[in-house]
Amino acid sequence: MRHKTRQIVVGSVIIGGDAPISVQSMTNSKTSDLDATLSQVQQLEEAGCQIIRLAVPSAEAVAAFAAIKKQARVPLVADIHFNYELALAALDAGADKIRFNPGNIGGKEKVKKIVKKAGQYNIPIRVGVNSGSIEKDILTEEGGPTTNALVQSALRNIEICREYGAEQLVLSLKSSNVLKTVAAYRLVAQQTDVALHIGITEAGTIRSGTIKSSVGLGILLAEGIGDTLRVSLTGDPVEEVYVGYQILKSLGLSSRGINLVSCPTCSRTQVDLIRIAEDVERRLAHIKEPLTVAVMGCVVNGPGEAKEADVGIACGKGSGTLFKKGQVIRKINEPQIVDALVAEVHAML
Repeated sequence: MRHKTRQIVVGSVIIGGDAPISVQSMTNSKTSDLDATLSQVQQLEEAGCQIIRLAVPSAEAVAAFAAIKKQARVPLVADIHFNYELALAALDAGADKIRFNPGNIGGKEKVKKIVKKAGQYNIPIRVGVNSGSIEKDILTEEGGPTTNALVQSALRNIEICREYGAEQLVLSLKSSNVLKTVAAYRLVAQQTDVALHIGITEAGTIRSGTIKSSVGLGILLAEGIGDTLRVSLTGDPVEEVYVGYQILKSLGLSSRGINLVSCPTCSRTQVDLIRIAEDVERRLAHIKEPLTVAVMGCVVNGPGEAKEADVGIACGKGSGTLFKKGQVIRKINEPQIVDALVAEVHAML
């Protein structure tokens, strides 16, 4: 059962309650580099990213944020640290949400100014707590960035925002440690109904970060915890979106895009199935409609999986049999398999 949280609205996206779990990412270009950041925003939009966060560390970044906001098709979040005036400026620039950590913004009066201005614009706030930025008094009391320290910091900062009238709130409390993050979200979910943004922070490279994020987010989502997510990877932000949707699809929480079924290959395989599967995945990555595509290598499970898919190929020696909705279409020689499979998918759409 899904953990029930209060709904908030970020631009055109609803977070919390019974709303679908949304996928976020963050640009990694210098925000002040308008052309590079706008290009990355557009790539993320094309990949299906529903909310995009931009770091705003300077006045130049605020100016670029304002220009990008005029062209963006999805909500933009301003990521603020240390300088509360940048948060105020980002709100004036049209930010759909502000993400900041009250613990490093410089005191309650500065937090109050951000909260009050966000309220005037009716813009939500994400209180983002990471294990690397917990307040010193909590660290001293807890003996380090423990699970309980994360939760204490998160709840304290939520209450500070509420004290100044904040109603639309999202909370994240992340660690690079998977089990600590899972434990923190479990604990905080018992103590608040604030919408939860989940993720494993500083998860690592595309390979290791995908694994850590899939394990951590998979546990939480399977337990009904999480209203919106970001997969944090050291790499192309578009990969974060792809992995995010794959996690959701694997749990039946999203049906967006191609569900690729492909076998791990063995010595019975008599085509270059790894290349074929990779080419098919790459060429169908832009599709938003839910379809199952099977790329299978031999007679053991191949025909059965291909029949079950919307479109599938069951390969033999140097060729493959193309299936559509369980029916045999034709036999195809290996060099034409990818083109034929992709063409059949596009024909269905």
